[in-house]
This record gives sequence, structure tokens and C-alpha cells, in this order.
Amino acid sequence: MPDGVAGQNCSGRVQQVCSEKNKATQEDDLLKPVKRSLKSRLFSLLCHVPSRCRYDPNQPFEFSIGLNLLFAFGGCFTVANLYYNHPILNLLARDFGVTEYQSSYVPTLAQAGYAGGLLFLCPLGDLLRRRPFVLLLVWFTATVWIGLCVTTSFSVFCALSLLTSLSTVTPQLMLPLVGDLAPAHRRAAALSIVVSGLLLGLLVARLLSGVVAQYVGWRYIYWISFALQYLILILLWLFMPDYPSTNPVNSWVELLQKYPGLLFDIIRMPFRHPVLVQACLFGFLTSSTFNSFWTTLTFLLSSPPYNYTSLAIGLFALIGIVSMTWGPFFARTVMDKHHPLFSVLLGTMINLVGIVVGTYTGKISIAGPVIQALFVDIGLQTSQTANRTAIYQVEPKGRNRVNTAFMVSIFGGQLMGTAVGNRLYDRGGWIASGSANVGFICAALLVCLLRGPHEPGWVGWSGGWNMRKESHPLEPKVTEPDDVEKQAEGSPEAESEKNSREMPTRAEA
Repeated sequence: MPDGVAGQNCSGRVQQVCSEKNKATQEDDLLKPVKRSLKSRLFSLLCHVPSRCRYDPNQPFEFSIGLNLLFAFGGCFTVANLYYNHPILNLLARDFGVTEYQSSYVPTLAQAGYAGGLLFLCPLGDLLRRRPFVLLLVWFTATVWIGLCVTTSFSVFCALSLLTSLSTVTPQLMLPLVGDLAPAHRRAAALSIVVSGLLLGLLVARLLSGVVAQYVGWRYIYWISFALQYLILILLWLFMPDYPSTNPVNSWVELLQKYPGLLFDIIRMPFRHPVLVQACLFGFLTSSTFNSFWTTLTFLLSSPPYNYTSLAIGLFALIGIVSMTWGPFFARTVMDKHHPLFSVLLGTMINLVGIVVGTYTGKISIAGPVIQALFVDIGLQTSQTANRTAIYQVEPKGRNRVNTAFMVSIFGGQLMGTAVGNRLYDRGGWIASGSANVGFICAALLVCLLRGPHEPGWVGWSGGWNMRKESHPLEPKVTEPDDVEKQAEGSPEAESEKNSREMPTRAEA
């Protein structure tokens, strides 16, 4: 055999052997378990959906009381993260070696971070599946929270307060989901339970913080919060339904393309819906009085003539328990039977009475701040629940954006209330900051009176003063997702819904 031919045969056999070895190696590689990074495994775990939580269009989720209470519990101990610092501002100032005014930067930054999260993260709830989105945010908040437990730098503490508050927006993703899941005749009551959980979080945060700081030190309350965040993560992973997105996207590229328009739509929404503008202006003004009161209250009670301890200041949170029982009862018996404006006006009047009494008797008797704390909590819960009931009807497939516009105004108001209240208290004391609150709540009352319950326009009371829910010729029809195709061409609602996909059928419990 010629040498060339022999060489070719030898080369062919070598190639064949190498090919067989490569094939065998590839088969072995396929049989080996795939090694994934910790990041990949964590993401897969968070995105996994237990069978009982998977969405089936033929059997829509039933909105049970258990699920309602789970959302209330999660909202309670998530929103509490923003308020643990309120009763311990004087302790933070002492331990970090800063002034009491500088310690007020902590709640101010927390509110600013929360407002930023509402503006930039919550609108994504209209595009993304809310279950994995919520779980990811809770995990991130709980993990970064460790830094607040251990840092000895005031600057780092402030920075981490801002960062964790940015991702502590999961209650505001749950509320629109409740609006999707709850049947229309129970929506106000279901929302009131979750809102009660949010307000309870404010109170529990102050109570736990005051008690724990008094006996074992303020850092332990942050460790308790860390554990609670992981408990919430586990419970939501086990029971939170994987409800489909109302405007689903198919890729990250499509998400990035739609995201700027999503943010811009938040700006355009108020121009389409007068009731949303009214609710946002009202929320901005009333929420400023709430935060101004609770942040300056710490300074009032810790100074003469009271000189209360952190424990006593924290016990003030127990006053708000009355408002927890008030909310669901009032929503079921009154709010579901009347136009939302009736409850908003009632809540505003309760708020005004409390602020006036507390402001001008607070330096004389402890009864003043007690009455103000009680009335402010009741009034705020009543008006906020009613406003949510009203605004969630305007664009059912854009409830996260509607909620974002409303909540940004609320926490913008809280940010202003904290900053203005602390500045006025630093310069003029309790009466100076309280008088500003009287002005804010009177302006909120004026906003309520500018537009009646049946008014289709921006200002006026056309249609009368009747507050009972009934058919009215001048009242615009509430548009449900299934009625989008039936809307009149050229109407604002029709134009806003043209580019949206059909919303999955909501369960009627």
C-alpha cells in the first residue's frame, strides 16, 4: 500500500476515534448535573410557583379571607420598616453622635426612598407578574437590612435607610392585586383590611421600637425586623397567587421599550381623570400632617414637661388600635353604600378636630396628643380607603400606575410634612409645627369641596349632593376590563385601553 494511502487511512481512523471520544464525552456531560451559580439558583427558587398558587383561567382564584389577611400581615410588617426609627430618634442622635435635628434625616430619607420606589418600581406591576416581582423585592430588602443592624456610621445608616426604603414598596403592589382579585361588591371592605394592616404597621413599628429600645437597645428592633422580612418572604412564597400581568411583556427588550412610556403615562393619567387629581392633592396635604405629627411627637414627649422614656413614647402606638377595628366595620356598613367622597369628607373632619385639639392643648395636657393620635389615625384610614376605592375604578388595567400616582403624592406629602414639621418645631416648637398642620388639613378640605360626587368635570357640584350610591345620568360609567370593546370611540377611557390586552377574568367570591 502506498505511503500516502496508508497515511490517509491512519488519519481517518484517528479522526473516527477522536469523534467517538468527543461524542462519549458530550453524552457524559449531558448526564452530569448542571452546575448553576448561586444567583441563578436563587432566582429560580423565587420564581418557582407551587401548584396551589398557579393561575388557571378555567378556575380563577377565589379571594378568600385568608389571602386578604396574608396581604394585610405582609403589608403591616413591610411598611413598619419605615417607622421603626420614629420613637428612637433621640437614641439614634446619642449613639451616632449627631444632633436631634440631624437624626430626623433618617425618616426623611426613608420617605424619600419609598417615594422613589413608588415612582420607578411600582409601575412595573402592570407589566410583570407580581408574584416573582414582590418576592424579589422582599428578599432584597431583607438581605440589605443586615447593614442597618450592624453599621456604626451615621452616613452609612442614612444611605441604607434610603436604599431599603426604595425596595419596601411591596404593599403598594399588593393593593392593586386586591383590586383585581376582590369582587366589586367587596372591594372596599377588602381594601380596608389591607389598609388597616398598613396603618397597624405604623403603630406596631412605634410600639415595638419603643419597648425594645427601652429594655435591650434600639439595634435589636432592626434584627427583629430582619427576621420578620424573611418570614413574610416564606409565607408569600407558599400562598401568594401567581396572577397574570394585566399588560404582559414577552422579553426584557420589550420591557425596556415599554418602561419609559409606562412612566410617562403616570404623568398623563391625571389629565384624563379629575377624580385622580382630587385624590392626589388631598393625599398630599393630609399625609403631610400625619408624618409631621408623629415625628415631632417624639421630641415633645421626650422633653419637659413630660420627659417620657422611649417605652412610654412607643406605647402611644396602642392608641391606634381603635382605628384598626373602625376601618373594616365602617367600609362594610357605610363606605360600600355611599360615594367615596362622603367618607373622604367625614375622615377629613375627624382629622381636623384631632389636629386642632392636639396642637393647642399638647403643651398643657397629655390628653391633647392622645386625642390627636386617635383622630388622625381614624380620619386618615377612612379617607385613604375611600380614595383608593374611587381611583381604582378609572383604569382597571392600569391600577398599578394609578396607585403609583396616588402614593407618590402621599409620600411626597409625608416627605414635606417630616421636613417642614421638624424645621418648624426646631424654630418655634410644638404649636408652630401644629399650626402648619391645621393649614394643610383645611386646604385638603377645600380640595374635597371643589368637586362633587357626581361631577364629571374638574370643578363643580353638577348632579346634586346625594352621596348614596345609585345610578345617575351625569355620572360616568365605571369601565371594567370586559367592557373595553363596548366603549364609545374617542372617549378618554377607550383611548387609554386601546393598547392594552384583555385582563384575565377576576374571580367572584
